[in-house]
Amino acid sequence: MRTTTTPAPFLLTVTVLVSLFMIAPMLLSIMAGLVNNYSAGIKSGLTLRWLGEVWEVYGNTVGWSIALALGCVIGTLLLGVPCAYALARSRTRAARAFEELITLPVAVPGLATALALILAYGQLTAFRQSFAFILVGHIVFTLPFMVRTVSSAFQRDELVALEEAARSLGANFGQRFLGVLVPAVFPAIVAGSLMVFTLSVGEFNLTWMLHTPLTRTLPVGLADSYASMRLEIGSAYTLVFFIVILPVLWGLQYLAHQVQRRYGT
Repeated sequence: MRTTTTPAPFLLTVTVLVSLFMIAPMLLSIMAGLVNNYSAGIKSGLTLRWLGEVWEVYGNTVGWSIALALGCVIGTLLLGVPCAYALARSRTRAARAFEELITLPVAVPGLATALALILAYGQLTAFRQSFAFILVGHIVFTLPFMVRTVSSAFQRDELVALEEAARSLGANFGQRFLGVLVPAVFPAIVAGSLMVFTLSVGEFNLTWMLHTPLTRTLPVGLADSYASMRLEIGSAYTLVFFIVILPVLWGLQYLAHQVQRRYGT
């Protein structure tokens, strides 16, 4: 039996209007970075001059931001996946208390988390002035998202039964964890990695507090360009941000889609 879908023009209209309302400011900002003079508008002529100035002053923030986000993904994988398994298998009050504790960086403002890190490790000068310090802050902030996403997957009843079956066949913990459980929750791991990468590459509050003049990231450079330079340069920086980040995000989303198709949910 064939089924037909009834068009919903009202819902379509609302969706289009909301989308335009959200996207229009970004489009205007991008356009401001492609004109000679924002006050005069398009009639002042289009130019790539501001993009060149952005790349000359802030180009190094691109590579560092992507490297930090990838390092953050690796760090949260190494820490978060085992932690997610431990929390999924434990039913103690201590485990529940730790699970709530690990989510505190999400609830607490990023500036407060950054201040806590500075008070704890700020006296380590070499560490404080390096990108590793920002990386630690990003891992602290994004770890709860990886843990919660993967922990939910580990809690599925069929995985508990699958692990018990592997144990009964003589598999040790390493064989069960890496050979059975991790492949079974791989789609959740990829989804968590995509979330962590996205949050890390766009994180500003915590990064602004932790950065130094030599350890700027894309969001920090964007704020700096808007605060201290011409509006056209700040807007051109927004365009650079999209040019650099969107292809990476699309690639990661494509990878996540392929993993979902291959391994299921």
